[in-house]
Amino acid sequence: MTRRDIERGCWIAAAVGVVGSAIGWIIAPELFPHAWLAALACWIGWPLGSLALLLIHALTGGRWGWAIRPQLVAGIATLPLVVPFVIPLLFVLGTLYPWSHPDAHPHNAFYLNLPFFYGRGVGYIVIWLALGGAVLWALRRDDPEPLLYRIAPPGLILLALTVTFASIDATMSLDPDFKSSAYGLVIGTEAALFALSVAVLGATIALPPDKRSTEDLGKLMLGLVIFWAYLDFMQILIIWQSDLPTEAAYYVPRVTHGWQYIAGVIFALHFLLPFFLLLWPQVQSSRRAMGTIAAALVAAEVLRAWWLVRPASGHGFGLLDVLAMLAVFGIAVGVALWVPLQSLRVAAADRHG
Repeated sequence: MTRRDIERGCWIAAAVGVVGSAIGWIIAPELFPHAWLAALACWIGWPLGSLALLLIHALTGGRWGWAIRPQLVAGIATLPLVVPFVIPLLFVLGTLYPWSHPDAHPHNAFYLNLPFFYGRGVGYIVIWLALGGAVLWALRRDDPEPLLYRIAPPGLILLALTVTFASIDATMSLDPDFKSSAYGLVIGTEAALFALSVAVLGATIALPPDKRSTEDLGKLMLGLVIFWAYLDFMQILIIWQSDLPTEAAYYVPRVTHGWQYIAGVIFALHFLLPFFLLLWPQVQSSRRAMGTIAAALVAAEVLRAWWLVRPASGHGFGLLDVLAMLAVFGIAVGVALWVPLQSLRVAAADRHG
């Protein structure tokens, strides 16, 4: 299957997803908001995680970054889609967030109020687009590395701050009484792992990296898998040990009504299988094995987005959730394949070689 065939398939999937989501919004307006939010929360980790990984590589160097730079740049190129993707959510905030109701008086109303919420959202998007634009502009230079090196420190600090607060606003505030100081770090690590998985999957299909680069990517993936699992487990452990009703209530809908089985699948695909497989050097150096693990991690991230968002709606999983995810990722992957990146690919390959 050629690149053009894959791109055509993505646009067809996007059309089906967009039309289906629009019909679902009309027929079941109470189901659409959480379905669209889950799709957006999942997708945004790809460009933001790609941006973080590219800036980290600008500071640290290494074969792994050159091996997947074209894929990271393709992910960053989808970042402007955040503007049209966010627009539908502006019409359904009242359904998503109980604190946004006029008669609601949350204890943290100084933070959870619509004017401040809108202001923060605009700030996040402006910072993300500015960082993405600066990186893409730098990559058009003959020697982009010195400029990327200067962009990286402030860029990573801004990314860490904005991703932390954006994750709190978008998904954690679905339950305004829930509190977790680790939530932003969990989501940020998850975004980096998701972007790495997409990049490795794309690289194994398009231009397989050499054995040494594949081993480096395997070690990096293993480290991120362990770090994410540690953070997520510690968050659950602390909440379980504290046994506070306001915090424990967050997990109740996510471990009942069938969602406990989804949590088990996520645990297996997002940690258990990658952890034990990536311990083997033979797996780390195998292009096919790395592609399979990356695909499993991508699937786990989609499931986790549904697990984080959908239980807050009080409704079960349905076709609209699939259609919304199909719409967002169909458009995003189609754009990533459509954007011309040949010169960047050649530069990355030449430098790596």
